[in-house]
Amino acid sequence: MNILVIGGSGFAGRAVVEAALARGHEVTTFNRGRSGADVPGVEAVRGDRESRADLERLAEGRSWDVVVDTCGYVPRVVGESVRALSGRAGLYAFVSSVSAVDGFPAKPVTEESEGWACAPDAGPDDGDYGVLKAGCERAVEQGFDGDVLIVRPGVILGPHEDVARLPWWLTRISRGGKVLAPGDPSAPLQLIDARDLAAFILDQAERGTTGSFLVAGPAGEITYGEWLDACVAATGSGAELVWVDDAFLVEHEAGAFVELPLWSPPAEARDNFWGVPTGRAVAAGLRIRPLAETVRDTWAWLREIPEDRRNYGTHNRHGMAPEKEAAILAAWEARSM
Repeated sequence: MNILVIGGSGFAGRAVVEAALARGHEVTTFNRGRSGADVPGVEAVRGDRESRADLERLAEGRSWDVVVDTCGYVPRVVGESVRALSGRAGLYAFVSSVSAVDGFPAKPVTEESEGWACAPDAGPDDGDYGVLKAGCERAVEQGFDGDVLIVRPGVILGPHEDVARLPWWLTRISRGGKVLAPGDPSAPLQLIDARDLAAFILDQAERGTTGSFLVAGPAGEITYGEWLDACVAATGSGAELVWVDDAFLVEHEAGAFVELPLWSPPAEARDNFWGVPTGRAVAAGLRIRPLAETVRDTWAWLREIPEDRRNYGTHNRHGMAPEKEAAILAAWEARSM
């Protein structure tokens, strides 16, 4: 196939590009050239998706079998891309998020769940991340003259991750010593490798599949303890995980999800975060690699970057300051004496 990837040099987009090239597809990428180097073998077109002139230049005289949009966050902006590319491709595959589902994660979701109420021409200030993703979905569904595939992934990890969830934990654990491990080690996680997400998108594109899919790792099969144990094993640091309970962390103002990536104390507002149903995607061929492989491969990528330069791209904002971690650990150990 001839594939256009909007983005393509960052995290999930890079995984799509690498997988598509490995399958023998021709790949064009469209991005500003700021998030990372182009994958060798692509036709790279520089431009800003917020510029109508750049979009018109991209589309002029070109056509593709598939467009894969990996970096759409504002409905109004996505709508411009859709209008420019409508009629230029047979299928538009949009990478959305499970956060686009109305009520998530406070309410259980199903694969038929509607998205949050958000207009397809909404601007950046018209909602939070999930609400705007729902508007982006509508911009694609209502504006593209052709087939549409909507993929709603859960938490994505793997090499080149630019959010710094797994990279932060690997970096911290690689230093060894006592490591603050948050909450209950048996708490469930639901994770998907970006490469497995990419394979699923390409599988569906090759088949001409349309519709909407929730795409995540298997619910109830991975725990937080197994995740951090895999980090210890991958780094070979011999770090000692010190498990500190949820209430104590809340009392000491540990930041959920951000300071301690993917940790949050039990709360009704997040009851269903790790229970995303994926039966439709599994039936369509979704395959999930072992967690240890994702952790190991991410560490292999990360260790090539000097620690003082590990800013993980433009979205790095995760991790606890060493001084705060040490203070919480000292208070926890003092309480336990």
